[in-house]
Amino acid sequence: MTTRHDHWIGGKAVEPASGAYLPTIDPTTRQPGDEAAAGSAPDVDRAVAAAAAAQPDWARRPAAERSELLHRVADAIETHAEELMDLERACTGKVPAQLRLEVDMSAAYFRYYAGVLRAHHGRTIDQGADTLTYTRLEPYGVVAAITPWNLPLNQACRALAPALAVGNTVVAKPSELTPASTLRLARLATEAGLPDGVLNAVSGSGRDAGTPMAIHPAVRRVVFTGSVPVGRHLATVAADRLIPMTLELGGKSPLVVFADADLDRAVAAAVSAVAANAGQVCSATTRLLVEASVHDEVVSRVAEAAERLKPGVDFGPIITEAQFHKVLDHFAEARAAGAVPVCGGSAYDSGPAARGLYVRPTVYAGVSPGLRIAREEIFGPVLVTMPFADEAEALALANDTEYGLVAAVWSGDAARGLRLAERIDAGQVAVNGGPLTIETPFGGFKQSGYGREKGLEALHEYAQTKTVSVSLRP
Repeated sequence: MTTRHDHWIGGKAVEPASGAYLPTIDPTTRQPGDEAAAGSAPDVDRAVAAAAAAQPDWARRPAAERSELLHRVADAIETHAEELMDLERACTGKVPAQLRLEVDMSAAYFRYYAGVLRAHHGRTIDQGADTLTYTRLEPYGVVAAITPWNLPLNQACRALAPALAVGNTVVAKPSELTPASTLRLARLATEAGLPDGVLNAVSGSGRDAGTPMAIHPAVRRVVFTGSVPVGRHLATVAADRLIPMTLELGGKSPLVVFADADLDRAVAAAVSAVAANAGQVCSATTRLLVEASVHDEVVSRVAEAAERLKPGVDFGPIITEAQFHKVLDHFAEARAAGAVPVCGGSAYDSGPAARGLYVRPTVYAGVSPGLRIAREEIFGPVLVTMPFADEAEALALANDTEYGLVAAVWSGDAARGLRLAERIDAGQVAVNGGPLTIETPFGGFKQSGYGREKGLEALHEYAQTKTVSVSLRP
C-alpha cells in the first residue's frame, strides 16, 4: 500500500489544500514509491503564518534554551537514523554508506550550531566613558529554505540548523522528488520539543510551492540550493522584494594533480568524485587536471578503479528519470563530437542495474576545454581529464569555468599548493586532501552562487546587525 506524506505545519500533519499528491519513484527499480502532498500557495500561506506567529517567542528565548532544543533535534535524528535512511533510500536509491554519512552529518549540523550559538553575539564599541555602544545580532524572521533532490535531509539540516539557532523560524520546501525525510524531520523536531510553528515543511514543485514562498510578504530571507536558472529566477524575485538570499548553484570543480603529488591519494580522490552519490554532488571535483608527464598514468589508474566500482554497492543510481536522460544526452553529444570514453559512457544494459537508473562510471581523457562535457555540470558519475604543462596552465584551466564552488590541488610542494589555492576562483580549496567540514564556510564564486553556509559564517547569514548607542551623560 502506498504511503502518503502530508505537510507539517504549525506542529501537525496537514493535508494539501488541493487534495492532490505527487508520486515518487524508486530509482533502483523505476517502480512507484510513496506519495507526498502537492503543495500550493494556500499551503504556503498557512505555513508562513504559523512560522510568523511562532517567531517572536522563539527569538526571545535565551540562547541556552534554543541550544538545548537543537541538541534534542540532533538526538531525534540519531535515534531515528534507520527510519530516515529508509525514507531516503526509497526515493534516492543511495547505498548504505552514503546514507549513513548523510544522516550522521545531518545530526552534526544541529550539534554544531547548538554549540556555537552560545558564543554568537554582538560586540561593544568604545566611544568613551560616557557612551555605551554595542551591536546585536537579530534574526530576520521567517526564512524559506528550498532544498534539492540530491542530498535531501543533509542539505535541509545544513540550512535549518543555523537559521533556527539565531532565532528565525523556517518553512522548508524539499524537492517534490525526494521529500519524505525532510517532512519526517519537521515532525521529529516538534516531537523533540521545538515549539509549534518554529519548523514547518511544505512539499510540492518549485513552481507551485517554491515561488509562492519566495514572493510571500512575510518571508524575510530565502536560502536555495539547486540549478543556476532556478537560482537566477528566485534571485530576481528576491531582488524585487529587497530581501537577501543565500544561493548554492553547483559547479564544475577542478582537481589539479602535479607530478610530484602523492598519486595514490590523488587517484583515490578522483575516483571518489565519481563514486560519491554517483557524482550527484555540486562540489564534486569532476574536472581532473593532471601534469602532462603523469597524465596517462593517472588516467589509467582512475579508469581501472572506476571500472571496479559496483552499482548498488559502491554507488547508487541517478536519482531522477529526467537527470538520467540528461546524463545520457551528454554521452550522445560527446560521441558526436568525437570524444571516446576510457571507460563507461553508457547506462547499464544487463543485470540488476539495468532495471534502475544506473550509469556506468565514466572517464573521458584529454578532453578539449571547449567541449560541453568539460564545461557543464553533468551531475552524474562522469570525470573529464585535461593535461597541463606547468603551473600557469594548470591555473588557467582551473579558472576556465563559469563556476567557482570548490577546487582541490595535489602537489608535493606545499608552497605551490598554497599559491594555487590563493589564485583559483573558488569558495573552498582543499590542498592535499585538507578537510572541508561543517566548521569550514561553504559557498561559491561566480555562477556557483553567493552567501555562505556551514561554519560561523552561516550564523551571520541568518542574522542582521543592529547598533544601539546610549549616552550615559547625566
